[in-house]
Amino acid sequence: MERQIYTAEHEAFRDTVRTFLAKEVLPHYEQWEQDGITSRAAWLAAGRQGLLGLAVDEEYGGGGNPDFRYSAVLGEEFARAGVSGLAVGLHNDIVGPYLTGLATEEQKRRWLPGFCSGETITAIAMTEPGAGSDLQGIRTTAEDKGDHFLLNGAKTFISNGILADLVVVAAKTTPEGGAHGLSLLVVERGAEGFERGRNLDKIGQKSQDTAELFFHDVRVPKENLLGERDGAFLHLMTNLAQERMAIAVAAITAAEHLVEITSTYVKEREAFGRPLSRLQHIRFEIAEMATECAVTRAFLDRCIADHAEGKLDAVHASMAKWWATELQKRTADRCLQLHGGYGYMNEYPVAKAFTDGRIQTIYGGTTEIMKEIIGRSLLG
Repeated sequence: MERQIYTAEHEAFRDTVRTFLAKEVLPHYEQWEQDGITSRAAWLAAGRQGLLGLAVDEEYGGGGNPDFRYSAVLGEEFARAGVSGLAVGLHNDIVGPYLTGLATEEQKRRWLPGFCSGETITAIAMTEPGAGSDLQGIRTTAEDKGDHFLLNGAKTFISNGILADLVVVAAKTTPEGGAHGLSLLVVERGAEGFERGRNLDKIGQKSQDTAELFFHDVRVPKENLLGERDGAFLHLMTNLAQERMAIAVAAITAAEHLVEITSTYVKEREAFGRPLSRLQHIRFEIAEMATECAVTRAFLDRCIADHAEGKLDAVHASMAKWWATELQKRTADRCLQLHGGYGYMNEYPVAKAFTDGRIQTIYGGTTEIMKEIIGRSLLG
């Protein structure tokens, strides 16, 4: 079906993204996978190409265009290329809204130019060893010391954790306030007492640096409080819809691409003297996956269009996130099966897609949390 949500300008931007990937990412990606981290040079190249800070005002070096469809195009092309390591989506779509929506004018002038140029790589630190989707479980504290907060605690599974120059940290500023006693503090590279742990060894997304972060009596200036004190819960709930949409966009695109490459494979691979595609079971498998992707794509495109107009609510974003990521997981498993033994070999894209995509139903809010959000909205 012909998609109707993009204009000629969006498609021209798609060509720009593809050119960038072909020139600056794909030739180096295998090395990044071995290194467990991407090159800072790639971030600078993304900045020069105008791929960072799409929604940031031009006066700070950004693209000045809040239309989420451009972010969706970027996410689709990165997903299709299978390059999860260069976490541009995290930078733009997850951290970016906190800086553009909550930062003071002084903070914007201090942080956004580097954010857009690629000189300042960002991360957001919410998850802790004992707290994931449950914000009430956060134990990191920020004690008010007059002109600064004294930050203590630990975070884990932090994407961009090694490379990040700027980390938005969720911490308790009012311990008795539960989830409503949290604030967002920006910790900058080099802050005394801020330490990074190991680059975590994951089953997939090898080139995406994911780290443990430790804060030992870190003095965070009051000027680095982002948004309202004790207002983090509301801030997080406001921006999580876009995070979940970004994940869903990558998920449906990855699923569609898996069906494409598997369709090609079964037409070329022979068994019992004829192509696999001549077997009814194989045709039914492809038919089912293609149909599931087409139906999901229709819903996702509606969500993308609604979000671009500021109309998407948290419930539909949660629906999009859990459905698309679970579809991606099922599709990766089925496509690997259709590849047979070759699907288990890392040299085949389906193997990498299988391991890289497994995290999608977990981060950004697990499938179970998404269903709980939807269920509560329907049943109270």
